[in-house]
Amino acid sequence: MSAAVASATETPLLTPWRLAEIAAALLALDGASIGGVSLRAPAGPVREAWLARLATLRGGARSLRMPAGIGDARLLGGLDLTATLAMGRPVAERGLLAEADGGVLLVAMAERVDAATAAKLCAVLDAGAVTVERDGVALTTPSRFAIVALDEGIAADERPAAALSDRLALRLDLTALSHREVEAPAFDAQIIAAARERVAATISDETIACLCTAALALGIGSTRTALQAVKVARLAAALSGRDAVSPEDAALAAALVLAPRATQLPAQSDEADDQDQEPEPEQQAQPDIPPSESEDQPVEPRDLDDMVLEAAKAAIPAGLLAQLLTAGGRTQARAAGRAGQFQKAARRGRIIGSKAGDLRGGERLDVVETLRAAAPWQLLRRGEAAMAGRPGLIVRREDFRIARYRQRSETATLFVVDASGSSALERLAEAKGAVRLLLAECYVRRDEVALIAFRKAQADLLLPPTRSLVAAERALAALPGGGATPLAIAIQAAMGLADAVRRKGRTPALVFMTDGRANIDADGKPGRGKAQADALMAARGLRGAGLTAILIDTSPQPQPQAAELAAAMGGRYLPLPQADAAGVSRAVGAALSVAR
Repeated sequence: MSAAVASATETPLLTPWRLAEIAAALLALDGASIGGVSLRAPAGPVREAWLARLATLRGGARSLRMPAGIGDARLLGGLDLTATLAMGRPVAERGLLAEADGGVLLVAMAERVDAATAAKLCAVLDAGAVTVERDGVALTTPSRFAIVALDEGIAADERPAAALSDRLALRLDLTALSHREVEAPAFDAQIIAAARERVAATISDETIACLCTAALALGIGSTRTALQAVKVARLAAALSGRDAVSPEDAALAAALVLAPRATQLPAQSDEADDQDQEPEPEQQAQPDIPPSESEDQPVEPRDLDDMVLEAAKAAIPAGLLAQLLTAGGRTQARAAGRAGQFQKAARRGRIIGSKAGDLRGGERLDVVETLRAAAPWQLLRRGEAAMAGRPGLIVRREDFRIARYRQRSETATLFVVDASGSSALERLAEAKGAVRLLLAECYVRRDEVALIAFRKAQADLLLPPTRSLVAAERALAALPGGGATPLAIAIQAAMGLADAVRRKGRTPALVFMTDGRANIDADGKPGRGKAQADALMAARGLRGAGLTAILIDTSPQPQPQAAELAAAMGGRYLPLPQADAAGVSRAVGAALSVAR
């Protein structure tokens, strides 16, 4: 193995592109054993350069692309309709996953792959075979392949399915990489071929324990991830020309597998603090160790732990590191997508399959699936109908298949803003600015927005659900301030508006901006005790209705009444002391991404 190849895998010297190239080399070496890679990058020269580098290292081996919205018949295989109709007996065909055996499967727009398709991919990756039992066909085909999940998501919450990402050992993020940072190749097909002779590189128990310890220190609870790190370390050793895993290989595995999955920063050890102190005089005198003896000594487990953790920390993406520091060491997984909930539809939306049914209800006939259901029975039906020598296809009513559709409901964000005196004197200006920014974001997503303001003894619908940004701006500018706080009345008004939105087939999300200090009860009478009790009762009713709610505490100091109200709603509570309009907007946008 050349010195250039060995230096290309030394973790301290790695650039983002070199790390990505090493990932491509590992996939070319034995991608099926590590599942594959989740590649987050927009379509462009950088992604194409990486894919071209992967194809070069694999020496032109098979590479198939899985399009978005693929059906089960093409994905898994089943009945070959054309051959079955021609031969008069069931003929099976192989699906895309069976055809990918021994190669690489490129999953286009992986962030949009639905949960059902992702589950089928996971089942094949786990079993190493494709099993089909449908349309009168039953077959099992061995299939081992690596997946390259092309993640083109723009927002932070647009990610491939968690189950699928968990099975792909490698994660790359090339979104911030420029095409000028693409470096000359450090590997070639000959290096990969030579490395295949060392794929079974040995790894010590101490190194395995070190990788597991590093995974726990980074807040990774999945045992699958630790096993993937062990496999990657062995492949890295083979790629570097070694028969046993070295500390550098373990550090590389930590950078490629553990770092992108970190949910917390490792705690600082006490030894690091002790090193900053001046050593005692008797500790300074150390016996001289000849260089030849010190070089032969193995790396201690404690030193190996530090090396692996440092490599993982250095490889954590800058954006993720900032989130970890801001969140106090932990991050929270976000829900996929910002759109409304899925709902069944009769004739519109995305086709998600078919079912046996009757055409008299106005549903659409799925012609291909109908023929597929009728084809296995043709030989028997021809014998029954005395049509053995006649051409034609016998289709009966029980063969009819109705197309099933699913579409996302539109989203309506309902802002319920406290315009009472307590809020007006403190944070109404910031609340207005935040709502203005959020209204603009909703307009870009073509979501509907509505605005309810409550003060004195009433809650006014200033803006019915609309997509008009101009109308929203006018309603916001006319938002008055001052007066009492009728929280119970506001919550009831918001529930009524949310119910009306639901009846129109849309998904409502409620954003309350208040300090939570109610002093007008549900009957419009003053009295802080009864007003707070009525507000809590109304909040529990909102929770019982199953509505998504977020409460932004707009008081300069977090109020216990607001936190109690958010808990009664079953919603998220966001105290935002000393925050400007942009800060409120960012917090609400992140909370909506999590809640939906």
